[in-house]
Amino acid sequence: MNKSELVSAIAKRADVPASTVDSVLAGLQDELVDAITRGEKVAVSGLLTVERTQRSARTGRNPQTGESIDIPAANTVKVTAGSNLKKAASSVPV
Repeated sequence: MNKSELVSAIAKRADVPASTVDSVLAGLQDELVDAITRGEKVAVSGLLTVERTQRSARTGRNPQTGESIDIPAANTVKVTAGSNLKKAASSVPV
């Protein structure tokens, strides 16, 4: 599902205009980016948690040449599924 399909599905389910849903999703994106920039953790109960984490510097390997390379430390984003997402995933047969 891409963004436009998500907007349409939410608009239909919530019985609101798609433009409103698109604006809300844009606002959510802006707030998530701002919170991560500030180093804050964002938790939407039952759905997901988003937080900035630090990755240590390490030595990697170029898979084509086998040459060792130094990978610098970096900030990254960690997204953790909430209980409702985990329950939905586990209820689908394998």
